[in-house]
Amino acid sequence: MKYAGLLVMPAGFFLAIAALVLFSDSMERGIFVLCGLAVESLGLGVAIRGHMLARGEPRP
Repeated sequence: MKYAGLLVMPAGFFLAIAALVLFSDSMERGIFVLCGLAVESLGLGVAIRGHMLARGEPRP
C-alpha cells in the first residue's frame, strides 16, 4: 500500500497542473485544483499508513 500512496501523490499534482492549463474559468479551475489537492492528501495518507507499524509488531 505504501507504494500505491507514493504513486497517487504525483497524480494529484498533475491534476492540479492540468487544471491550470486546461480551464479558463477561474471557478472551474479552482474546483479542479482542490480535487487535485484532495487526491494528493489521500495519497499522503495512504503512504503514511503503509509505513506505520502494525499493533504489536516489534520495532526493527
